Amino acid sequence: MENQAFLFPGQGSQYVGMGADLYDTYAEVRDVYDEADEVLGFPLRRLCFEGPEEELRLTVNTQPALLVTSIAIYRILEQRGWQPKWVAGHSLGEYSALVAARSLTLAEALKLVRQRGAFMQEAVPSGQGTMAAILGLENALVEEACEEAKAFGIVEPANYNGAGQVVIAGEVKAVEKAAQVAKAKGAKKVVMLNVSAPFHCSMMGQAATSMAKVLAKAEIQDAILPLIANVSAKPIQKAEDIRESLIRQVDHPVKWEQTMQFLAQQGVTEFYEIGPGKVLSGLAKKIVKGSTVNSLGDRGSLQKIVASSGESG
Repeated sequence: MENQAFLFPGQGSQYVGMGADLYDTYAEVRDVYDEADEVLGFPLRRLCFEGPEEELRLTVNTQPALLVTSIAIYRILEQRGWQPKWVAGHSLGEYSALVAARSLTLAEALKLVRQRGAFMQEAVPSGQGTMAAILGLENALVEEACEEAKAFGIVEPANYNGAGQVVIAGEVKAVEKAAQVAKAKGAKKVVMLNVSAPFHCSMMGQAATSMAKVLAKAEIQDAILPLIANVSAKPIQKAEDIRESLIRQVDHPVKWEQTMQFLAQQGVTEFYEIGPGKVLSGLAKKIVKGSTVNSLGDRGSLQKIVASSGESG
């Protein structure tokens, strides 16, 4: 599997009902959800399967819900001998990738992302920050737009998603101004995002400081698989490098486009999105032309993979 990478999605990929059909089918999935309920002390499984959606959308709940669903899917593949050459995760998905790479246990990762979600939610008072997706404009021009709007407050690139999409984050007036400037510079479309906070920008500084204290005490091991880090788009495996990267990714942009380009340069031709939704699959198809992309988020898609490994279920 030298040419394979597993990709783990982040916030925004969640939906009510995710994982329910897998729970009914696979014992390893039941084990993961049951462990999560025990570790967190509340019925996360019920929230994933039944909602309500507004509660699932709360950052403090979304993060562990996505983590546990992604790892439940990963366990199905792991039990059948699937192991990629590389792993990467978009924002929150980096924690899922680290569980797959055995740098974090599921229990440790669940505790960390639950706290991460709370810190990020609390970092900026409601209504003060926002995010916007800039479509069809070069990265450098988006950066220029942010620079020109700084007189209105904080605004910075937050996600370099690739395929002509950069998400910016910051104070509301500054983000709105940067969006206007981006349109003037030729952006095909600007979409104001319905988010609870301005993630991955300097306004998350307090959340990063809080996470640093938590991560200092966390049990992190060297990874058995190289993780392409969000903050650098370079491979890391040492525990201390991972710890530092997890701190920095809270208030620094996600370099997803650069991550995918690095993997392509290493000869990766097969990408598997492990978790709900198809966001990363769509980006992979556009960034790495000609690659094989599989989205594994439900029973139907997984049964094809399981069948190809010679087992039923």
